[in-house]
Amino acid sequence: MKWLAAAVVLLAAASADAQAGDPAAFVNPFIGTTNGGNDFPGAVVPFGMVAFSPEEVPLPGSRLVVAAPGGYEWRSNGIRGFGVAHVLGTGCAGAGGDIPVMPVTSDIKTSPSAAGAANLYAAYLDHKKETASPGAYSVELGNGVKAELAATLRTGLARFSFPKDKPANLMFRTSDTEIGSTGATIRIDAAHRTVSGSVTSGNFCGYLSPDRRHSYYTLHFVALFDRDFTVGGTWTDSALTPRSTFATGGTGYGEDGFPAPGKGSGGWISFDPAKTPTVTMRIGISYVDEAGARANLQEESPDGTVIEATRAAARTAWNDQLSRIAISGGTPDERTIFTTALYHSLIEPNVTSDVDGRYTGMDGKVHRIGPNQAAQYANFSGWDVYRSQVQLVTLLDSKVGSDFAQSLLNQADQDGGRWDRWTHLTGPTGVMNGDPSAPAVAAIYAFGGRGFDVRRAYRSLLAAATVPTMADLSRIGCAVLCVGERPGLDQWLKLHYMPVGAPGWGSAADTLELAAADFGVAQLARYTGDKANEGRFLERSGWWRNLFNPQSGYIQPRNADGSWPAFHPASDDEFVEGSGAVYRWMVPFDPAGLIKALGGRAQTIAALDGFFRDADGKWAVTKAGPLHAELDNEPSVGSPWLYDFAGAPWKTQGAVRAAMRQIWTNSPSGISGNDDLGEMSSWYVWSAIGLYPLYPGRADLVIGSPLVPDIRIDAPGAPIHIIAAGAAVDAPYVHSLTINGRQTTRPWLGEDFIRKGAELRFSLSPTPDQQWGSAPADAPPSYGPH
Repeated sequence: MKWLAAAVVLLAAASADAQAGDPAAFVNPFIGTTNGGNDFPGAVVPFGMVAFSPEEVPLPGSRLVVAAPGGYEWRSNGIRGFGVAHVLGTGCAGAGGDIPVMPVTSDIKTSPSAAGAANLYAAYLDHKKETASPGAYSVELGNGVKAELAATLRTGLARFSFPKDKPANLMFRTSDTEIGSTGATIRIDAAHRTVSGSVTSGNFCGYLSPDRRHSYYTLHFVALFDRDFTVGGTWTDSALTPRSTFATGGTGYGEDGFPAPGKGSGGWISFDPAKTPTVTMRIGISYVDEAGARANLQEESPDGTVIEATRAAARTAWNDQLSRIAISGGTPDERTIFTTALYHSLIEPNVTSDVDGRYTGMDGKVHRIGPNQAAQYANFSGWDVYRSQVQLVTLLDSKVGSDFAQSLLNQADQDGGRWDRWTHLTGPTGVMNGDPSAPAVAAIYAFGGRGFDVRRAYRSLLAAATVPTMADLSRIGCAVLCVGERPGLDQWLKLHYMPVGAPGWGSAADTLELAAADFGVAQLARYTGDKANEGRFLERSGWWRNLFNPQSGYIQPRNADGSWPAFHPASDDEFVEGSGAVYRWMVPFDPAGLIKALGGRAQTIAALDGFFRDADGKWAVTKAGPLHAELDNEPSVGSPWLYDFAGAPWKTQGAVRAAMRQIWTNSPSGISGNDDLGEMSSWYVWSAIGLYPLYPGRADLVIGSPLVPDIRIDAPGAPIHIIAAGAAVDAPYVHSLTINGRQTTRPWLGEDFIRKGAELRFSLSPTPDQQWGSAPADAPPSYGPH
């Protein structure tokens, strides 16, 4: 058996070398493409404007126009086009899939927009003939066409290889964004081998609110070909016009908020497969104008660009980002899950400025990035990403973090001072609840993103938290898409909690989210030297206590007159995507205050045990019912780390590892629930590192345990090296820890750790050490008012 042991050692060493030299090789883009993950497998570079990926036919019984909100669902077996822009892991009905381009090997005799014809030209998908890697995607379709995709930051390349004995058509479904459109155009210029046009869309989650179904962005495109083609024709609604070179018309949003059947426009071009069976298309996009799309194309994919070079450049870009966390050891599946989670964490936010620095703002006007800003970014799912994703992005690339914070400030300035909860490209959506911008911006600053105007951002967020606007007093869009930044702010300021019936979405959830938002404002006040408002907003962050009912031991809804309505912790009434049992733990900045309210450490540990385990003592970290954790969704993600504060770090270590093992796998179903623009993937990355940014807007970290023996984090100016003797998936328990050679029993790291870096050496075991970190003096700090 000695030869086998030696082979295992050599294989591990080879894998480690591959991880260091080509970490992109360990990415499986198909993870998260079913089981509700809503990730897409297509070609994209880090933070890319273009995400070139399949749009699949919907699953039976679905009212979506595509298979899933990301355009792709592993269980679907048909592709209806390849869209140039996508948003990763969203909920609702999707947000993107613009300009789906489809190779068709039959004559086009019926408008694809005609009622009942939406999937008429789809092609069968066999996963055995499909591959994906960072920056590249390829599939051999059932119609005989091989489609290969690659991407740069603002452009895409596609190579279509048609069979020689069938018609060779390329269809542009310009109006067919996943959630519909209110306008679309296409122009076909055979003399210059060009197809161009635009689509005007938006409507993210609009089907949930009739008064919020509107468009707020226009994507312009220019597609150039390396072969001559003939004009096939165009269509508008059900009318097909052969040899036409221009068409216009959107789908509308319909009475139910979805694309209206029988509406839309597009066109197609035709090639002679006997002469030119292989065709390469270069496509540039812009959210400003067609000239911007053309300039982006010329800069990033000029004449003569070949797809092989684009794929190679995309892989290099990904290796640069992925190598910033280098891991050694672990099984191949563990390395793949980790590297893919890191990959998914670094797709969003997306660049929206053109190569000349122009971008369209929230006011619909064209702006230009400032002298200290490299790019304008958008797609901020604030309710999700303020918890751990913006921290990870900024830790690894402080410039991107800084520019993202500046982008959010730019958008707020352009929108009358309103910081939207969920920005989608060039428009606000109002989706979700709370006011996540303050903790997100504070977190970016705390984790090293200092290259934005933090003082002006703070002043803007301070005003938004202090003076109710007409939008805050409005119920338009509520519950899910409220137009106000802080709906019901007047009641928050008057009652010091959000009462049942207030504008917003879930008064109890709103109370906890606004407490976290006020804590974020307090941190920005601290960073800018405003001591008075730091204290004021720390005090406000403690208003969560006004919903803590000592009789029930839960944070629960409350009426405006101070009375308590009927409550059961299994109910989600007045909560958002979670039950009262889930939200009981959502006080991430003041666990000591929560522990005190619950009666002390022993009572808190017992309650957490009941939350994370079922009656038989088995782990209940997901899909175990509303009285238990849902660690595949945001309201629960901070809860396992609270054991650190209650004197039982070993239980944090066990619960986090149980969630990692049960929820995450190296398979298409390997993310349970929406990935939410990489937020859930970032949770996995932090958990595998063994550290977690629990506090909204601060850089203190609570400690779990590393998954693998060696982790090197190339943080700018502050490298971090984590060495974990005994690390294994079934050995999560910490027996000792040194920081720069000094022993510690504290399960947390102060803010200096991020600024200065350090070496951490763990000793891990399959057996819990119930003493390490259990002393009251070892507990991480809590920052609420005491």
